[in-house]
Amino acid sequence: MTVQSLGKGANVAIEAAVVRAELTWSPGSGTPDIDASALLLASTGHVRGDDDFVFYNQPRHASGALTHLGKVDEAGTSRDRIEVDLSRLEPDVQRIVLCASADGGTFGEVPGLALRLFDARSGTELARFDMDAGTETAFIGGELYRRHGQWRFRAVGQGYDAGLAGLATDFGITVDDAPSPERAPADPQPLGSVALPGPDAGRGEEHLPVDMRKRLSLRKEQVAVSLAKHGVTGIVTRVVLVLDASGSMAPLYAKGVVADVVERMAAVAAQLDDDGSMQAWTFGTNPARLPDLRLGELPEWLRLHVRVGQIGLFRRKPKRPPQDGRVDMKTVGIQNEEQKVIAQVRDYVRRSPAAAPTLVLFFSDGGVYRNAEIERELREAVEEPIFWQFVGLGRSNYGVLQRFDTLPGRRVDNVGFFCVDDISNVPDPQLYDRLLSQFPQWITAARQLGILA
Repeated sequence: MTVQSLGKGANVAIEAAVVRAELTWSPGSGTPDIDASALLLASTGHVRGDDDFVFYNQPRHASGALTHLGKVDEAGTSRDRIEVDLSRLEPDVQRIVLCASADGGTFGEVPGLALRLFDARSGTELARFDMDAGTETAFIGGELYRRHGQWRFRAVGQGYDAGLAGLATDFGITVDDAPSPERAPADPQPLGSVALPGPDAGRGEEHLPVDMRKRLSLRKEQVAVSLAKHGVTGIVTRVVLVLDASGSMAPLYAKGVVADVVERMAAVAAQLDDDGSMQAWTFGTNPARLPDLRLGELPEWLRLHVRVGQIGLFRRKPKRPPQDGRVDMKTVGIQNEEQKVIAQVRDYVRRSPAAAPTLVLFFSDGGVYRNAEIERELREAVEEPIFWQFVGLGRSNYGVLQRFDTLPGRRVDNVGFFCVDDISNVPDPQLYDRLLSQFPQWITAARQLGILA
């Protein structure tokens, strides 16, 4: 059988039930270390979860359909291999992206780079794609995909300068930031624990970088102006921040959108909260409480806690559990389960009563599907001293959150909602006006009904 040598974009039908993809190159002095990997994608073009990534730290898929076989060197050629049993793939897997990453250099420094596809049972070579590269540190060599019930292979040849983590993030994998230098905290805390402020914590705004301090000062003034527009001055409120960490949020974390949102919300806490701090949660499949955000620690808090994940997928050596209050995002998961974090915040407010009302600033990019459960939680919360302000990051499906204002049968409207296409382009005055428009009305109504003292 003649091997089909493919050009970029070309494709070929695959008749074999089990195939072996081999990434091959010519090793030598100064050549980066190359690793093969694979992503299993649903019809959405994204993974269904972090388990749909097969590579050196996660060498076997749960279905048994994909296995990372590892490297072999022979006759002046290095090979890293992934075997795919097409007959064992779940029906909702529509594509398998065959990837590569370079450790210690770029693909332009790798001679003889090719992706070869074999019939794993007979050893027959089915297709070959010789690749050219430049400054890329990650590469999509090709993909296996379903078309009218038939599996096909396509030569892709798409490079990424952001490495394997950048490539994987594009397909919905939650990844961690680059590892920070090892340091021994004076008082290590258990995984997911909350750092509570000490007696001398204070606001600490004077410790912020100059540019951040200036932004904070201007934003605090704008928060005060927005409240005054609605007839509220001198109010003290406990501010709680909730951040969506579901898989679809990955691009917003990667682009710094969520970090910017947190900084802008810190100004709300600085203006309203009695000690200028915020309690904070993140959520996906499960909720997790983050350490309290205190103003003087804002840059470090952003670095440690505003992140999609802390999975450590791409580290070759085992990573010790976080010792600085960070949450292991693998335990959080990537589905949308808003009702769970709503319940946890409600429980916190009950267990930690305060004279001031609680304002929850809840950010999500949608994908709401637990409508009945969410509605039940928010209806039960009507008699509690909590106002829930939901902000949609994009024009997605917000389900009951978007409809809640129109739902009858509540003594007081305890929920606000609005969504924006791109929150980064919304000026601070407009954002704070929308964020705080319904909260003062709720305070007045809740006091009249005895919900607030």
